Amino acid sequence: MERRFQGQTDIPLTDTGVAQARRAARLLAALRPDAILASDLTRAVDTANELVALTGLELATDKGLRETYAGQWQGLTNAEIEARFPAQFAAWRRGEPVRRGDGELETEVADRAVAAVTQAVEALPDAGTLVVVSHGGAIRCLIGRMIGLPEDNWGSLGALSNCCWSVLGPGARGWRLLEHNAGTLPEPVLGDEV
Repeated sequence: MERRFQGQTDIPLTDTGVAQARRAARLLAALRPDAILASDLTRAVDTANELVALTGLELATDKGLRETYAGQWQGLTNAEIEARFPAQFAAWRRGEPVRRGDGELETEVADRAVAAVTQAVEALPDAGTLVVVSHGGAIRCLIGRMIGLPEDNWGSLGALSNCCWSVLGPGARGWRLLEHNAGTLPEPVLGDEV
């Protein structure tokens, strides 16, 4: 594994990525989504289109769901970044806000991603299901903001594996994280906020 920062570099899915997207689409179609929203980057659109093919829904895209713009780090491996930008890389590894040259802060990613998802949720029928197809870093920022985690704790959500998903649902005090980094259909959770 190269550990390369793709950022907003617009690359297609590999054959492995297509197979992962098809598997995920078969599982997610069982949720009978009401809408599908994706980042406008090719790899997210191609992933979402696997679900579109099974559901017949129209795909909406929003550039607000793009992966973090990684500035000068984009396209580099972790080793290359550490060699070229040692102080920034060390700060990023500690979880500190890092702009990465002319790149984005995680809070900026969260602002644009939450705006995109909020607009799509507001257009859903009551108790409707929205499937959002985005990118690992953007999703982590989106979830962190939506469930009210302090920004310095967003990293505790960890990375999202390719073609895995998280499930958020409404709770008594706002959005709740019901499943994270799942690769199977969610099971109902009984608790104090059902």
